[in-house]
Amino acid sequence: MEQKLHTPEGVRDIYNKECETKLALQKKLNTVLHLYGYQDIQTPTFEYYDVFREEIGSTSTQELYKFFDREGNILALRPDITPSVARAAATLFETEDCPVRLCYAGNTFINHTSYQGRLKENTQLGAELIGLDSIEADVEMIAMVVDGLKKVGLSEFQISIGHIDFIRGLMEAAALDEAQNREIRALITNRNYFGIEEILDSNKVKESVRKAFHILPELTGGPEILEEALRIAPDLNARLGITRLQHIYRLLKLYGAEEHVAFDLSMIGSYGYYTGIIFRAYTYGTGDAIVRGGRYDHLLGKFGKDTPSIGFAIILDELMNALNRQKIAVEPIHRNLIIYTEQTEEHAISLACSFRGKGRNIELIKRDASDERAGYEDYARRAGASAMLYLRDDGKIEMLNLLTGEEKLVDLKMQN
Repeated sequence: MEQKLHTPEGVRDIYNKECETKLALQKKLNTVLHLYGYQDIQTPTFEYYDVFREEIGSTSTQELYKFFDREGNILALRPDITPSVARAAATLFETEDCPVRLCYAGNTFINHTSYQGRLKENTQLGAELIGLDSIEADVEMIAMVVDGLKKVGLSEFQISIGHIDFIRGLMEAAALDEAQNREIRALITNRNYFGIEEILDSNKVKESVRKAFHILPELTGGPEILEEALRIAPDLNARLGITRLQHIYRLLKLYGAEEHVAFDLSMIGSYGYYTGIIFRAYTYGTGDAIVRGGRYDHLLGKFGKDTPSIGFAIILDELMNALNRQKIAVEPIHRNLIIYTEQTEEHAISLACSFRGKGRNIELIKRDASDERAGYEDYARRAGASAMLYLRDDGKIEMLNLLTGEEKLVDLKMQN
């Protein structure tokens, strides 16, 4: 019986005001995506395991929730929505030559091996621009993120932008084996540069490459660090990546988004399918990124349509934590309560129908004639209602604005 009353570790119920806030956030963010011309898509909550297999470059297969269907096929709950959208787009838009703009919202599931307060079920809202490899496409995605975060009330946030080819060039110049490359990637992620120096020294990596790794932590900041990155870029692809970032910054200024942008050339994408620019958004009040995104030009090719793409996902649960800790209120969905008795039932239903016809959310609650108003007022506050209309049997309505505390008494017939 105990298990029936509680949720499993890593998942939770969301209700009342928190749920309303989450839905309001989704609505605001969706509005921004639609303004940029993105169209909604819904993909299944679970897919064939192959959609998220190791070669795809999504979440570690050890962290997938896997199960079988009746025919014995291995299925998996999606840990990441981008591969699902890529699979769908490769099929649904197989012959489309023009860019395809898609947006989505849905839950993802990751079975973390070491649970440290992180949710195993998260809601992501994101966008994918398929079929376009251009600086303009990269800029559009970042500008959308800036507009979206501003739309929900954030003013202090930063989008850190990097480029996969810069780190990849350094790794190739170091000429280490795959196991050592994996270790260095983990050390970079954890900002353990002393550990990186130990590996490089023990493998007699040439001095110029060691120096490049040594100043990696300094390659974080405004557009001025890109000049330094160009100076130490180990190969042509790395230099082209940095040049692309310079052009991206120039166009972001046209969007008025540059004040929220910084560069971090030590960034390593959290997904193996990233191929070009990668970016993450951070703000106060949360220990993790609230947005993750990047270019993935080879992902759709794994599903049969070889076309470039870029996308991002906003982690709504992290965004809500940040807004809450920064005390940024999200405009609630206003709901009003009508409290009535048997004698005033006809008037109450008439009022409710009239208000609902005007787009106002109304909850009807029937009370006994002997009930005290205070109990219903307490409930209205707990439920996050905006106003309460208390219908009395003498033909009067006690109208209470729960947001301002203002109260007035009106005649029931005047409201009809």
